[in-house]
Amino acid sequence: MCGIVGYIGQSEALPILVGGLKKLEYRGYDSSGIAVIENGSIHVVKASGKISALEDKLKTQKVTGKTGIAHTRWATHGAPTVENAHPHTSYDGKISIVHNGIIENYASLKAKLISEGIKFQSETDTEVLAHLIARFYKGDLKAAVLKALDKVEGTCRHLQRGTGHAHRGTPRQPAHPRHREQFRLFPRERRLCNHQPHAEGCLPRR
Repeated sequence: MCGIVGYIGQSEALPILVGGLKKLEYRGYDSSGIAVIENGSIHVVKASGKISALEDKLKTQKVTGKTGIAHTRWATHGAPTVENAHPHTSYDGKISIVHNGIIENYASLKAKLISEGIKFQSETDTEVLAHLIARFYKGDLKAAVLKALDKVEGTCRHLQRGTGHAHRGTPRQPAHPRHREQFRLFPRERRLCNHQPHAEGCLPRR
């Protein structure tokens, strides 16, 4: 089963994200990845196999930033490959997302997005959600996420990295460096994406 880690604070995000993934290793996984905001852009690194493979890749790259998300994947839609590992990034490069669960109507949503000219980089259902959020984004990430969630059906637990923050339903703690550091682990799916008053918060770019 997949695991999600999110961090925003005053420390470098990368070691915290990787450390969080290691705490979730016991649950089983076939790939992993991280996304970190770096100088206004999103730096994504992914690997198939063990987290040590991700660490090996990270040794060859300079990843800095104090906000990020990470994920360990257990394949459902798509083979356990680097392309199918999370995070998935939208067609415009502005949204990166990790997701636990299954989007049951992803095939029809994907077909519609392809007909609109969107090119997919993976076989996963999650990538659909990244593109949907980007489609709806007009400067308000919360509104875009809620519109995207209205289109999907199934179970999910997710975090987004983008240019704002969003949640639906239950209050979230402030995720801003002025308040305090935030470190989140989401080890399993519990909630419905569609027609349910719950959606996980996301981390804002600042």
